[in-house]
Amino acid sequence: MIILLLILSVVTGVLLGKFFGTKEKFAKNLLILSAGFLITICVNEVFPSIYESDVENIGIWVIAGVLLQMVLEHLTKGFEHGHFHHHSEHGILPMALILGMFVHAFIEGFPLAYETDVFSPYLQGIIFHNLPISFILGAFLFKSKKFSRNSWLIISMFALASPLGMIFGAYFDPELQPYFMAVVGGIFLHISSVIIFESNRNHNVNWSKIGLVVLGVALAMLGHNFHHH
Repeated sequence: MIILLLILSVVTGVLLGKFFGTKEKFAKNLLILSAGFLITICVNEVFPSIYESDVENIGIWVIAGVLLQMVLEHLTKGFEHGHFHHHSEHGILPMALILGMFVHAFIEGFPLAYETDVFSPYLQGIIFHNLPISFILGAFLFKSKKFSRNSWLIISMFALASPLGMIFGAYFDPELQPYFMAVVGGIFLHISSVIIFESNRNHNVNWSKIGLVVLGVALAMLGHNFHHH
């Protein structure tokens, strides 16, 4: 069921991207909304769960996640926060980008290895985060309006990355779970803060953006409270 949800989130995003791909503002707003959601999941769910895990110096693993994301961004050139205009115009995605995105989604799947709850906030975080990225991916791949085999291959790879990470994660000792969670927490923290900061480049107060972040936060809080009752 969880694997299905993960795959669906990517497919939905891609299809949205195919049909609304020209509306860059929509993609940006979706990103900002997901950033508010992600950062809340981090602070409310991921961090408390890892700090309660009695692992010494777990914070270092969060920092490792941030650094890892910085390395991955060297490969993806910021694709995951909406920088898709730097890439070649022929609709060919560089291998490095595909690799970076695959690794990123693969690692996010690890903490799901022992997850059984479909309403798990962490899972929702990933699904919510998959939507805008897949949206950008769909918009980019289908810019030329033709469905090529390569495009579908790339999308399938990306859609299967988190489920594969989830299956792979089950081979590890469950006690390693907090470490995986911490690394992903770092990745989420980095991505969401970059999206929020970038959307406010000229430091003017942009109420609609603040509103979107707050809406993302509210959605995550709703899930958080619903989940704990």
